[in-house]
Amino acid sequence: MASPAAGTRTGDSAHRTHSGKTYDIVYIGLFAVLIAICSWISIPATVPFTLQTLGVFLTVSVLGGRRGTLSVLVYILLGAIGLPVFSGFTGGIGILLGNTGGYIIGFLFSALTMWLISHLAGSSRIVQAVSMLAGLLVCYAFGTAWFMIVYTRGNGPVSLAVVLGWCVIPFIIPDLIKIAVALLIGSRIRKYANIH
Repeated sequence: MASPAAGTRTGDSAHRTHSGKTYDIVYIGLFAVLIAICSWISIPATVPFTLQTLGVFLTVSVLGGRRGTLSVLVYILLGAIGLPVFSGFTGGIGILLGNTGGYIIGFLFSALTMWLISHLAGSSRIVQAVSMLAGLLVCYAFGTAWFMIVYTRGNGPVSLAVVLGWCVIPFIIPDLIKIAVALLIGSRIRKYANIH
C-alpha cells in the first residue's frame, strides 16, 4: 500500500507536469505573436524587409529548440488559415504558395536547424551564433529555390544571380544585425522571464 507521502509526491509531480505543459503552450503562443508583430514592421520590396528573422532567432534562443520550432510552426499555420500575421498584415495559403512563401516556410527549417545544432553542440553563445547563421543560410537556400521555381512558372526563366540580388544580398547585413541583437537580448529575456 502506498504511503500518503508517496501519494503527495505523485500528485505534486503530476501538478508540475501539467503546469509545465500549460506554460509551454503559453510561451509557444506568445512567441508566435511576437513573430507576427515582427513581420508587421516591414519595408516593401521584392521580398519585404521585416523583423521576422529577428523574431525567429529570438524565439528559438529563448524557448529552446522544441518549443521555439513549435512556435514558428504555429505562426506559419496561423498565416496559412488566413490570419493577417505575415508582412503587410496579409495571410492565407496564397501567400505561402507565392514567390516569397518559401522564405516564410524556410523559417521552420531555420528553427529545426538551430534546434539540431544546439542539441548536438550545446547552447553556448558561440554555438547559438553558429546555429543562427546556419539557420539563416538554410532559410535563404530554401526560399531562393522556391522563389525561382514559382517565378519561373509565372514569368519565365530567371537567373540565380538575379534572384540573389532581389532576395538575399540586400538582406545579409540586416540579418546579421538581427542575429547580433538576438544573441544580445535572448539570454537576458530567458533569464529575467525565468524561462527553462
